[in-house]
Amino acid sequence: MTKENNLTAQEREFFVLVQEAAFANPFGEQRLSLDSRIASGEEAASGNHQIEKTLRVLENQLQVLSDSNRDNLNAFTGEDRDLLESVFLFDFFYRFRKKFDDHIRAQIAADDKPVKLLFAGEAIAGLQNRGFDIPGITHAIEMGYQLRRAFYFINQSLIGRSPIMKGLRRDLWNNIFTHNLNLYDTYLRGRMEDFSTLLLGETGTGKGTVAGAIGRSGYIPFNMKKRIFTDSFTSNFKSINLSQYAENLIESELFGHKKGSFTGAVENYSGALENCSPHGSILLDEIGEISNPVQIKLLQVLQERFFYPVGSHIKVPFHGRVIGATNRKIDELRTSGQFRDDFFYRLCSDVITVPPLRQRIREDSRELDDLLSHIVSKTVGKPSPELVDMVKKVIDKNLGREYPWYGNVRELEQCVRRVLLKRDYGGDKKYVAPDLRSKLAATLESGDMPAQKLMAGYCKLLYRRHGTFEEVARRTCLDRRTVTKYISEWDDQEHD
Repeated sequence: MTKENNLTAQEREFFVLVQEAAFANPFGEQRLSLDSRIASGEEAASGNHQIEKTLRVLENQLQVLSDSNRDNLNAFTGEDRDLLESVFLFDFFYRFRKKFDDHIRAQIAADDKPVKLLFAGEAIAGLQNRGFDIPGITHAIEMGYQLRRAFYFINQSLIGRSPIMKGLRRDLWNNIFTHNLNLYDTYLRGRMEDFSTLLLGETGTGKGTVAGAIGRSGYIPFNMKKRIFTDSFTSNFKSINLSQYAENLIESELFGHKKGSFTGAVENYSGALENCSPHGSILLDEIGEISNPVQIKLLQVLQERFFYPVGSHIKVPFHGRVIGATNRKIDELRTSGQFRDDFFYRLCSDVITVPPLRQRIREDSRELDDLLSHIVSKTVGKPSPELVDMVKKVIDKNLGREYPWYGNVRELEQCVRRVLLKRDYGGDKKYVAPDLRSKLAATLESGDMPAQKLMAGYCKLLYRRHGTFEEVARRTCLDRRTVTKYISEWDDQEHD
């Protein structure tokens, strides 16, 4: 029988910090603060460097437990045991994070066929040595895999250092795990199907990417005997663009149909909802385009978790999570009656707005550089600073750094491709507006522009000329926040 021990007050204080870090949102300020406090004896750092320092300090503390034969859960009881369980799981997650990443990439390559977890034996042995039983080990592997997938897809696919992008990544983590990981793990793991999400944002902002990060990060059970996850996350996320189907075909594409239910229905057909995995998610893109009758049927699916294929009286259960997305203004759709209030209220467990590129660049001009590096690397298969520099020079020469990117990230991607092909890009000609100075002069002559908009245009003109909010503020005798607000209003009005 293992001798029972107690943590010292100093050990307990340290491990409480680690436990708090384990439960904290990795994209939030709290986690950064906790990492700094854990590694308080180390030189300050940020990002991955800070995490490495945190893990190094934790490793030293765990070695102290090992040296005194206390690195096993069975050596403790009560609160100390619960505390160390969280700490050991935190250590397990980071110890195997790179191998989880390798598994994620292997699963992407294998597509919908689940692949064997190659490091399962090593992971199981390590957790057994810590005193975990088989159910506890299974849970650790399942949660470790889900946490790593969420971090992988949020961090890898949603590039940007602007405050609004940092907030978006933080919100997505909460969408998957709630605001409290312990709450999720205790009550909601594997039970998130009722938490529907509505994604809003202009065309090209990346709503599909955001939906994919949510949909590929759901809980998936682990088969301990076969050492394989029961589903592939690639098949767990489905997407259907509702705007591409004629009105009379949308119901069939969503709910499926029975053979002979209408002209052309020559065989039974499984729709998008039936093909959604019990642990999966489905993106209903352009959901603002569907008619009221289809909204009513989808409302029933969300409320009662079943549906009827077209021409059938047999209930088909639905267990997945629904993500809706639209580039239209949801308040206007609701006010006009095009989008039912009851349908909105069943979709809005979480509402996430994906920001336009112009706002991201406005908040931090380095955002454009980060995105260009990412897009070029993805396009050519490896980092290429020289190609990034070439694209930046074309943008600076032809568009200027204030170009509002009407097509958002999607337009930026095509800009990169155009420059690689022709070393030229002139912007979206559809939205080319009259020269700002001429426009303001004409408005002054006609006298039909409100003073606030006139000031916004004047601030924008000065910003184009001098390049900084500070200089505009100095010349207009306004504070920087007011200048930023005016320029933002001008850009938004011009885009609308």
